[in-house]
Formats: sequence, structure tokens, C-alpha cells
Amino acid sequence: EYIFRLYDVFAPARFACSLFNGDPAIGFVISNTALVLFGLGCYVFAVRTGHRSTLIWVWIWIIIESINGIAHTVIALAQGAYFPGVATAPLLLMLSMYLFVRVTRGVEDHDPRQV
Repeated sequence: EYIFRLYDVFAPARFACSLFNGDPAIGFVISNTALVLFGLGCYVFAVRTGHRSTLIWVWIWIIIESINGIAHTVIALAQGAYFPGVATAPLLLMLSMYLFVRVTRGVEDHDPRQV
């Protein structure tokens, strides 16, 4: 996404980057680094520790990654050309589907008496 300058071709990305820095390239690096660190923080402090908020954070990531993967793919198909981020879109979709399956199977196997 950085190499193909998503922040130049996609207005929402340009806006998000501008919140972090006047230079969209630097803002893009900062915003994506913050997003990755946020995800790692969710994993380390909620998921790994089994915090009661774990399920909420996992569902948030499922939704974010699904939307991201689908949006990049749809935009590329609509344009009939490469769109920044479409190369990693299948990976994001597979990750979100994997998490979805794990969460829904975990919910089915969950004993409601242990809430």
C-alpha cells in the first residue's frame, strides 16, 4: 500500500494520513504503525491473557480485516486494474475467516454456565 501510494489514490486513506502528519507518506507510515501496534496490544493484553474483553477485540479485528480485504478487492475489480493493497487482500480475508471460524466454534463449545 505504501509503495503504490494508497494515500494518493484513495481519499479516505489520504484523510486518515493527514491526521498524523502533513506529509501523507509519513502520515501513512505512522497510521499503519499505530494500527499494527494496536493489534499487537489487543493480542498481548486481551487475547493472550484471556481478558473478559477478548471476544469483543477479536470481533473488531474480524470486521476490520474483512472490510479491508473486501474493499481493496472490490475497488481493484471495479477499476479493472491493480489497486494498492489488493495483493494482501486475500491474506486479510483468510485471516478474518480463520478468526471467524475459531470464534464461532469457541462460542458453540462454550458452556453458558461459566460466564
